[in-house]
Amino acid sequence: MKQGKLIGASLGPGDPGMITRAAWEALHSGARWCWPVRRKNGESYALAIALAGGLLPPNDGMALVFPMTHDRARLEKYWHAAAETVIAELRRGRDVVFLVEGDASTYSTFGHLARTVRALAADLTIETLAGVPAYNAACARLAQPLADVDDTVAIVPAAYGVAVVDAMLADFDTLVLLKVKPLLDELIALLRRRGLLSHSRFIEKAGSADERVIHDITLLEGQKVNYLSLLIVRNPDRIKGERQRGCRKAAPPPNPSAAIGET
Repeated sequence: MKQGKLIGASLGPGDPGMITRAAWEALHSGARWCWPVRRKNGESYALAIALAGGLLPPNDGMALVFPMTHDRARLEKYWHAAAETVIAELRRGRDVVFLVEGDASTYSTFGHLARTVRALAADLTIETLAGVPAYNAACARLAQPLADVDDTVAIVPAAYGVAVVDAMLADFDTLVLLKVKPLLDELIALLRRRGLLSHSRFIEKAGSADERVIHDITLLEGQKVNYLSLLIVRNPDRIKGERQRGCRKAAPPPNPSAAIGET
């Protein structure tokens, strides 16, 4: 008996015009739609992107619960339940398309679902359809490159903490800080100390009808922002090594003899 395929359909960060042709075709393929919610009967941002594009879910479309928690045991319980639901449908021979905001391979709930399905049913086929991540949409909105020539870029969840972000400024020309909501004031204070406020931009719900772009991020101090928000920080004064065949080679370490006056 033919078995169905699990498809992670990347819908982009909010603008339905960023839905790729491949994802659009998957949504019209007759596959059963699934979308993530944080709680039972909760809203789905991924589904909202499809609805904004004039698409209507099939009558048997279903929400799968993926709670916002750091409790690993609780998370695995919900991942397992969602995977079992999907596997049952695939075993009946029908494809399942899982709606994903942004890109399905970038900090996505789909990664947890796909990994669990693969662990429980290794014979099933899983396909990931690439999409537009929020930081690419944000850079396009700002009309600035994410990287230029041989710039280095780091994409980091802000939850790693201000100390980690501070250390990374020595190594990267551009930092993309995701999910900045809990640490926004601390990050603004860091960027003020480092003289990078004028090189930092805040983007909330990139690409959506509710998109918000803030050039003066000090205006956000003390404010609550949406979970779907990020900072793009350019570091123009970073010390860069020499170039070698189009790429940078590391700057040589200091000469310890010279440091103490020896010749």
